[in-house]
Amino acid sequence: MRQPPAAGIGLGLALISAVTFATSGTFARSLIDAGWSAEAAVIARVGIAALVVAVPAVLSLRGKWDVLRRNLAAVGVFGLLGVATAQVCFFNAVRYLPVGVALLLEYLGIILVVAWMWLVHGQRPRRLTVAGSVAALAGLVFVLDLTGAGRLDPVGVLWGLGAAVGLAGYFVLAGRVDAGLPSVAMASGGMAVGAAVLLLLGVVGALPLRATFGEVTFAGQRTSWLVPIAGLSLIAAVVAYLAGIAGTRILGARLSSFVGLTEVMFAVLIAWLVLGELPNAVQLLGGALIVAGVALVRVDELREARAEERPEARPTEPALT
Repeated sequence: MRQPPAAGIGLGLALISAVTFATSGTFARSLIDAGWSAEAAVIARVGIAALVVAVPAVLSLRGKWDVLRRNLAAVGVFGLLGVATAQVCFFNAVRYLPVGVALLLEYLGIILVVAWMWLVHGQRPRRLTVAGSVAALAGLVFVLDLTGAGRLDPVGVLWGLGAAVGLAGYFVLAGRVDAGLPSVAMASGGMAVGAAVLLLLGVVGALPLRATFGEVTFAGQRTSWLVPIAGLSLIAAVVAYLAGIAGTRILGARLSSFVGLTEVMFAVLIAWLVLGELPNAVQLLGGALIVAGVALVRVDELREARAEERPEARPTEPALT
C-alpha cells in the first residue's frame, strides 16, 4: 500500500522536469539577443549536459555494452533529429517569436506522431485522438493570429514547425530503441551526437557559429554570459533530464509524458516573469486549445494502455526543448 507516496514522488519529479525544461527558451533568448547563434547555444547546452550525464550513463551501461552497440544507429539518428534538429529549430524560433508561442508550435509534434503512425504504420487514430488533433490544429490557427495585431513572423513560425518535426522524430525514435538500453545512456549519447554533428557543421562553415563572451542581459539585469550557459546546460538539461528519467521510472512513460504538458504553461509563465513576454488573448486561447488537444491524445493513449495487457510501457525521456 505504498503506491500513493511513490506516485507522489514521481509526480513531483515530473513537475520539476517540466519546470526546468521550460526555462530553456528564456535562457537561450538572453544569449541570442547578445549575438549568439542558435546553433552555438544548442552546442553549449547539449555538449555540457552530455559530459555531465556521461558518468551515470557509463555506470548504467556496465554489462550492457552489447545493447549500446546494437543501437548505435538509432542513437545517432535520435541525436540528429530528436536533439539537434528539434533544439536548433526551437532556438531559432525564439529569435522571432515569444518563447511560449515557439513552444506551443513545437508541441504540435505530438499531433504529427499521430499522422505518422496512421500514414506509415496504418494505425488509424480513435475518435478521442481525432478530436484532440482537430482541437490542436484549431488552436494553431488562433496562435498564428493571421488577421490580428499579434500576427507572427512567418520565419519564426516555420522554425517552430521545424521544431515540431524534430519533436515528432524524438517520440518516434525513442519508442523504437531497444528496451534494454538505459534511458540515461540514450539521453547522453543522443546529446553527444547532436553536439558533435552541429560543431562539425559549424567548423566547416555549413552552419553559423557565433558566440560572445561578455555581459548579457538576463531578467533585466546585466550579467556574465556564463549565467545563462550554466542555466541552459545544468538546469534546463541535466536537472531536467535526470528528474524526468527518475519520474518516468515511477509513473511510467505515458503518464509522465502527460504531466510533461505542463512545460508549456511553465514556459509561458517564466517568459512573462523574466522577459515580460505574454501572448495576446487570441493566442492564449489558441494555446489552451493546443494543450487541450494534445492532452486528449495523451488521455486516449492512457486508455489504450490500460486496455492492453501488461508488460508495462518502457520509459522514455521528456521532450528536449
